[in-house]
Amino acid sequence: MSQSAYLYFVEGSEVQSLSLQELQEQLLHYRDQVSKTGAQLGWNYEEAAFPYTIESIDENGSWFYLKGKNDLYRAIVFGVGEEQTEDGAKHYVQVVLPENSTHGDKGKANELCKYLARKLKA
Repeated sequence: MSQSAYLYFVEGSEVQSLSLQELQEQLLHYRDQVSKTGAQLGWNYEEAAFPYTIESIDENGSWFYLKGKNDLYRAIVFGVGEEQTEDGAKHYVQVVLPENSTHGDKGKANELCKYLARKLKA
């Protein structure tokens, strides 16, 4: 069974919404940061901290997925959307672990959610 997590943008967040392209840029920034950390430590930390490639965006432009580079990591799906509430529209980022995800994917998804939540104050 797949699992989902949502990061909602609230009053006080760095941004009130993200496009799919902006979300990809946030993940690329994370990858760049961990590669710089690895360079300082003298080893390829990027491969351990971000063992994924960013793959296809759907036709509607509402999701993309990270494809694992080895057997320990398979996939994490990222999407953006909005939900109508009494106070207006609430924008969010959804992170989904598909049924075939590994424990490694779950750990990386948690790590990426924490990073995005801290960075965007979501």
